[in-house]
Amino acid sequence: MKITNVEVLPITMPLAERYGEHDGPIRMYDMDQHVLVKVHSDNGIVGYGSSEDHSTFPEGQAESVVDRDPFDFIQNDLHIALGAALYDVMGKHLEVPAWKLMGQKVRDRAQVAAWTRPCSAPVFKEEVRRAAAQGHLVFKMHTSPLYDVFEQTKAAEEVAPPGFKLHWDMNHNRTMGAVMPVVLELQKSPIVGFIEDPLPWDDIDGWRRLREKMTVPLVMHAPRLGGLQEVIHGVADVHMIGTSSVGQSLRKGFAYGETNTQVILQHSGNTVAQAMTLHLAAVLPTASAHVITLADQYDEDITTTRIPVIEGVAEVPDGPGLGVEIDEKALAAALERTPIERARYIGIVLLPGGNRMFCADRTRQSLYGPNVHNIERLTGREEGVIRGVNYERWIDDGSADFETTYERLQTEGAFVATGEGA
Repeated sequence: MKITNVEVLPITMPLAERYGEHDGPIRMYDMDQHVLVKVHSDNGIVGYGSSEDHSTFPEGQAESVVDRDPFDFIQNDLHIALGAALYDVMGKHLEVPAWKLMGQKVRDRAQVAAWTRPCSAPVFKEEVRRAAAQGHLVFKMHTSPLYDVFEQTKAAEEVAPPGFKLHWDMNHNRTMGAVMPVVLELQKSPIVGFIEDPLPWDDIDGWRRLREKMTVPLVMHAPRLGGLQEVIHGVADVHMIGTSSVGQSLRKGFAYGETNTQVILQHSGNTVAQAMTLHLAAVLPTASAHVITLADQYDEDITTTRIPVIEGVAEVPDGPGLGVEIDEKALAAALERTPIERARYIGIVLLPGGNRMFCADRTRQSLYGPNVHNIERLTGREEGVIRGVNYERWIDDGSADFETTYERLQTEGAFVATGEGA
């Protein structure tokens, strides 16, 4: 069997209907943009792989596998979408699920976390309610200097069912003096289950000191020393593997298994990506925490069926390859759909003392909001220190006031306004 052609297709996923409110299209900007890879073989088999963010696909990589046997790429270090598509082809050829080409199966199901980008406490409350209704028992979200993490946690407590846990990603951007009081207070909440990256990755001593004081698992993502050195130094209870490639995920996952270190798998994508992640979780010995994808961000997908989450877990697909079938009509729509447009808006940080900070996005609309580093620079305090902080967006309404303020931001940068004036 030979690979005859590889198609790298930018697709646009339809965001869930709930994102039509609360400035959702702005907050979730670019999360609809994915890549789908189709691998064609000379025996007529077509394999599929997918991942969020089509802009990262390496130039020339697709061509490099053409005229090769897909089995040359067991444990490959290719882009995850291409690597997954190759496993889909190989599994379909042998009529076995992809996990059989990765290792011995150790679990039939894996925990699946829900996800969203940072939002206000009332919106987060509804996200937690939604996630629980969809069967999830873990919810991951980044903290943000735009919102009070204690208010967000309290709001989630009001609707979280028994056993529900929050996974707070704390952005690896703080000193011990700022983050320790936050973490030690957060872990008192009955629903806070995981704390990820509270300190910069290279502060090994800080990680160890913090871990000694924690009663909930401390999670490290993207370790600077490769992972095993961090295990030796005892910096974390759980290590997260961001699935940049199939081979890297398997090597790291099996190595962590030898050290009895729990693993979280994270692969941002749709149902195709979720299926690939579940196959990895099926064989990695200690991948028993949860997997994180974006499959819960879309009401519709490009597959004929979705993978249900029941009591917090999803079943590893058992069909050939990745075990999910592409809906050609839905794929055609995803190829034609227009991505969310960048909206012009002004961010307003509401400080507890009644003052407001105005800022505008000059680059890309990130998961935090516009010019988030300017916010920390203006306040003079690290993320998480200000209690009662909140955030709203002033979307371009065509008014002279908006235009005047927007132009001021472009020339002067972010600024603080007292009282009601801008």
